[in-house]
Amino acid sequence: MKTIHVAAAVIVEKGKVFAACRGYGEFQGRWEFPGGKIEKGEKPEEAIRREIKEELAADIAVDTFLGTVDYDYPDFHLTMECFLCHVVGGTLTILEHSAFRWVKREELDTIAWLGADRIAVQWVKGLKSF
Repeated sequence: MKTIHVAAAVIVEKGKVFAACRGYGEFQGRWEFPGGKIEKGEKPEEAIRREIKEELAADIAVDTFLGTVDYDYPDFHLTMECFLCHVVGGTLTILEHSAFRWVKREELDTIAWLGADRIAVQWVKGLKSF
């Protein structure tokens, strides 16, 4: 099974978490923490800053490593490095996703998250504050 290695940004602001809805592909309509593939020679933190700039036209600071999710989808294995982040420049603007939401802690379980992201959601719910 092919393995895909990605970095994901759990972007927080004023007690809410940024969620993005996939606008294309097999997982269209499902929600995720934004991010993308880590390129050869790139550190996960570098990848997540690059991906957020490309996908959301904003600059982020990477604050804390939350953990690594290993998840088997039907056609591939995903290794996802998750980081707690915040916006330091620009405004989050969806360029590749179909929608976005700022989600309160009590709303996290009401969203149709992708499988790997559901694991990261549990970590976010366990944070003392965000």
